[in-house]
Amino acid sequence: MSAEVVLSKDDLRAVTGFAAASAETVLGIFEADQPDDSRPREAIGAAWAFARGGERGKALRDTAWAALKAARSAHTAAGQEAARAAMAAAAYLHPLAKATQVKHILGAGAHAARAAELATGESAADHLERTVRRAAPEVVDVLRRYPSAPEGGGRVAELTRLLDAALRTRPE
Repeated sequence: MSAEVVLSKDDLRAVTGFAAASAETVLGIFEADQPDDSRPREAIGAAWAFARGGERGKALRDTAWAALKAARSAHTAAGQEAARAAMAAAAYLHPLAKATQVKHILGAGAHAARAAELATGESAADHLERTVRRAAPEVVDVLRRYPSAPEGGGRVAELTRLLDAALRTRPE
């Protein structure tokens, strides 16, 4: 595999839209924890703005960092994971052929699954199954250009690997 992955702006928009949709599913968990904190909602909004044709720039970076800071202010682990899902939705995917970049494609979905698991006791597998169904073929195509998700890490890393495997083996 080459050192770089070729990504078009349409590829980036598809991945960002998928991530925003994934994070949106658990935004209410964070907002129940921190009703006066709009930072995760703003990160998801910035991600949608880019996915729908806006520019990929400072707004994404700034709102991603703000959502990460919001995660630190949440009172519950579920709220923290929901804010991290929003952060991941606004994070940049880079054209580096490294397994760590898979987190930029699937991180929002994995954090959302963990947030749902913690908040509702819902099976993460059920949440991941819905996330797999949500992924457009363009997202799966981009994912397959990268190495598989890296080993190690905690529960979110495990969920990332499960989501990665499910999407890579999904029939066309």
